[in-house]
Amino acid sequence: MPFNCADRRAILRLGGTALATIGTAGCLQSRSSTDRTVTMTGEFGFDPAATTIAPGRTVTWKNTSDVAHTVTASEAELPDGATYFASGGFESERAARNTLTAGLIEPTSEYERTFEVPGTYHYYCIPHESSGMLGTVQVE
Repeated sequence: MPFNCADRRAILRLGGTALATIGTAGCLQSRSSTDRTVTMTGEFGFDPAATTIAPGRTVTWKNTSDVAHTVTASEAELPDGATYFASGGFESERAARNTLTAGLIEPTSEYERTFEVPGTYHYYCIPHESSGMLGTVQVE
């Protein structure tokens, strides 16, 4: 039995909808609202260096390297209304830099932070900042 024009249009509409859904699947996955894990590597980097989460979600930094690292927010670049954060529980970037050893995350240890305020959070590892150990969390 041959298809008529109405049947062909219906098939094309369904096919277009399926393609649009498939085409956005990768984009939606990278904008997931679930909690995230970032590893601190032996190559003095955060992996991934940039991550996106929804407000109220948590990022856990795990030290998978053989050396200690920190997670230290760039205080001048915090979104309006955001609370400062750093491994070691410091209330300011200056305090984190002045008492470095208290903020070190030893190998196999971790640090976590829940982000409530939307915006971009820049952070770094104090001992390896000059090696480019920088990262961002985008909360949206």
